[in-house]
Amino acid sequence: MKTVYKQEMPMPESRPLIVTLPITPKTYDIDFAAIVHNMVYIRWLEDLRTELLAANGYSIEQMLADGFTPILTKTEIAYQWPVRFGDEVTGRMWLSHLGRTKWTVQAEMVTGEHTAVTSTQHGYFADMKTLRPIRVPPQFRALWENW
Repeated sequence: MKTVYKQEMPMPESRPLIVTLPITPKTYDIDFAAIVHNMVYIRWLEDLRTELLAANGYSIEQMLADGFTPILTKTEIAYQWPVRFGDEVTGRMWLSHLGRTKWTVQAEMVTGEHTAVTSTQHGYFADMKTLRPIRVPPQFRALWENW
């Protein structure tokens, strides 16, 4: 995982299939510096990816029942503003690229008027038995093409 501090990743204006999720930092998310620990954002990105799939009609549960899963291959994250206990955080994630088998999502987490985190994640869909890449599920492909 590549970690970048105080450097903003450019976020596009076009945000296909975007989802928004309110996030409440918990006491166990806070580190010794009294801010949200950097690894907590990775968990929040997982929550956003799960919501992105479900909100667009293809939940993880359904995907697993169909015999395949999304696999994450790379996470880039830029920490730009500290989040503290009690802050209200809004997470947003959208699909920024969809290839034959690979996908890219981008995300941001904001608190008040500050962007706390920006992130880009890459992955693919895989057969559960072999973990080999498969084509993007047709229903997800249709959403992307009709966006």
